[in-house]
Amino acid sequence: MAWWGWLIVGFFLLGAELLGVDAAFYLIFVGSAAIAVGLLGMFGLVMPVWAQWLLFSVLALASMVMFREKVYKRLRGGAPGFANTLIGEIVEAPGDLLPGGQTRVSLRGSTWTAVNTDEQTIPAGARAKVVAAEGMTLMIQSLPGSSSQPDA
Repeated sequence: MAWWGWLIVGFFLLGAELLGVDAAFYLIFVGSAAIAVGLLGMFGLVMPVWAQWLLFSVLALASMVMFREKVYKRLRGGAPGFANTLIGEIVEAPGDLLPGGQTRVSLRGSTWTAVNTDEQTIPAGARAKVVAAEGMTLMIQSLPGSSSQPDA
């Protein structure tokens, strides 16, 4: 394949990953390998087609195995300070929530499953604090002095 063909394929794959497809950073490494093969051809390294494909395959696989997990963690929340940013947020219980019980709560414009990890029931309308987040499930506990009853 001509060197410019490799560059076109590589940039297309990078663009697809960044703009449209969430392929978990696999296309980044495949696209980068295609660009590397294209650049070698552009700078005068002439290889038969089978050698280009072999080099492309080795570069794509090696870079994915060696670097993908590190890059993915760094860019998708593995960096310090970005983990569990929901901890400490306040939600409102839509109904009485027994200890260990589940309900749906709204937080930051999304609906989440919330589990009462406290030893006491969270009354309807009471505010609760997020103490942990596991995937799309929030672990909540009641706030001291929070209830749905107005002060008399």
